[in-house]
Amino acid sequence: MTFLHKINIAATPARTSTASAFSKLAPFCGATLATVIATVIATVMLAVAPMAQADITLLNVSYDVTRELFKDINPAFAATWKKTTGESVTITQSHGGSSSQARSVAEGLEASVVTMNQSNDIDLLVDRGLVASDWSKRFPDNAAPFYSTMVYLTRKGNPKNIRDWADLARPGVAVIIPNPKTSGNGRYSYLAAWGSVIKRGGTEAQARDLVGRLFKNVPILDAGGRAATTTFTQRDIGDVLVTFENEALLARKEFGDKFDIVYPASSILAESPVAVVDKVVDQRGLRKQATAYLQFLYSEQGQEIIAQHAFRPRSEAIAKKYAATFKPVALFTVDETFGGWKSAQKKHFAEGGEFDRIYQARN
Repeated sequence: MTFLHKINIAATPARTSTASAFSKLAPFCGATLATVIATVIATVMLAVAPMAQADITLLNVSYDVTRELFKDINPAFAATWKKTTGESVTITQSHGGSSSQARSVAEGLEASVVTMNQSNDIDLLVDRGLVASDWSKRFPDNAAPFYSTMVYLTRKGNPKNIRDWADLARPGVAVIIPNPKTSGNGRYSYLAAWGSVIKRGGTEAQARDLVGRLFKNVPILDAGGRAATTTFTQRDIGDVLVTFENEALLARKEFGDKFDIVYPASSILAESPVAVVDKVVDQRGLRKQATAYLQFLYSEQGQEIIAQHAFRPRSEAIAKKYAATFKPVALFTVDETFGGWKSAQKKHFAEGGEFDRIYQARN
């Protein structure tokens, strides 16, 4: 219970007893003075009560390329919630690599909700007893209100003529991809390249060969997707950045025609799952607000904001409205190609897994 809440609970009796006390002082200090003092104190107490009601804050712990999205989502939700309930709510944000963020929550960062880019990161919180095991059933579309896919951002004119995943493995092509050990962006990029071989009938050995040659071309492994974007767009390192479609479109918007966006023949479905952090919201009495916040992402207003930030919405009406933004691309899923995130994590990204062996062998 906060200090303001304590004041609010005590406000009514305090005002009554204070007024009574000053009425007893009237014979000594004057009835008018006693009345003025009692009125002032009562007014102050009345002003404190609304402050207590406004002391509601949610923390959204998210991955790093959603900063701009939630800067617009948060005030829109707060305004809707205020209009609907009369209650003021503030949403604060925390951003970083998706897997790093999940570990921060697991280690004590008290998130009200998590909005990640892979279900594996939320499952980690299930294992720690922070999120309910049925989290993916609590909201539509497996609790993923929007999605994206992996595309390429190249220098203007695409001087290295990069068209598909195999081109990233050619000698002399410097590829910027964030670290798959810490970033969902990096994991999706890795799996998209691997899966592109499998989807066209290739073998596991051929997929491993392609990904191995690709990571030989990666000069630096940033911790998250936004850091990788900075490396490519502002530090001018690399010939191509592999990143989420929304991040590539944002870079084009910010830097104009300095870069081109290239869509591969096939890519991976990159869903963005969300969950209430049950243990935290129940301890703080915030379940109602946290649940409503995530439900807002599915509303027409929420879906509109999502599309404006170049994430692919679930709403068919909003998707149709923004059809020109989202180029058709053949998408495959982690479930169908890798047996789900738990299987992909164990095989590819766990200690001593495929990625570790590939990266250690690159020199």
